[in-house]
Amino acid sequence: MPRYEQVADDLRTRIHAGEYGIGTKLPTYAELTETYGVGRGVISSALSVLEREGLIRVVKKAGIRVLDWRVQRRRISRGQLIYRDPQRGYIGPAAASPDEPWDPHGNPVSSYEPIPERIAEVLGVEPGIAVLRRRRVTSPAGEPPFQIADTWLSAEAVRDAPQAAAPKTGPGGYLDRLEEAGHGPISWTEYGRSRLPSREEATLLDISTEAPVFELVWAGTSARTEQIIEVTSRVIPADRVELVSELQRDVSAQWPVEPIAPKQ
Repeated sequence: MPRYEQVADDLRTRIHAGEYGIGTKLPTYAELTETYGVGRGVISSALSVLEREGLIRVVKKAGIRVLDWRVQRRRISRGQLIYRDPQRGYIGPAAASPDEPWDPHGNPVSSYEPIPERIAEVLGVEPGIAVLRRRRVTSPAGEPPFQIADTWLSAEAVRDAPQAAAPKTGPGGYLDRLEEAGHGPISWTEYGRSRLPSREEATLLDISTEAPVFELVWAGTSARTEQIIEVTSRVIPADRVELVSELQRDVSAQWPVEPIAPKQ
């Protein structure tokens, strides 16, 4: 085992045993190099391993903090049905059950922000231009921040349904406001990918920039214009979620298999 993996293994064991408690700091780089009798490069590689595992977060000038590694991994059933709640509005495949309470972390914020390249591509606008973004950071009750939900609204959506741009949109949410303004029924396409978080996302989710996140993007298309008018991105630490899909047999895969007739 390479020396950096030995150091990572020992630190991991100590963290899991509670020697370094959640929210506390590991020894400094200098102390770790002395303890393990190795160079700074070995320590840096070992800490990178633990960062990718979601155990620690290394912040320059602030130290090496132990994260809450006990957060339960949640399953998201990847069906294709959209449900509706009278108060919450439309609900798609998610990590929350309908009756499970979730907590906000901070207040919802609506502001014009430079749109990221991937979201701009989906919405059909130039990357970096200012677009109205609605941001919510939430989690199951009592847990650390679980997801960042960013909704980007086209200029047409804001013009037609200004209340959809507000932090509080009323019963049914911003989608109801868009459909009431003449864009209903909205249809959606979903995209999913893994990537590394931005520094801002890592800070909001209290994870390392080395820890991958899973991003689910919904693109909502107006029935009136047949153009995408809203894009919602949900960013979740990848180690906290797994996707589950029930596979169905096609007609060609039915059982029992019909015998092949012998050639004449």
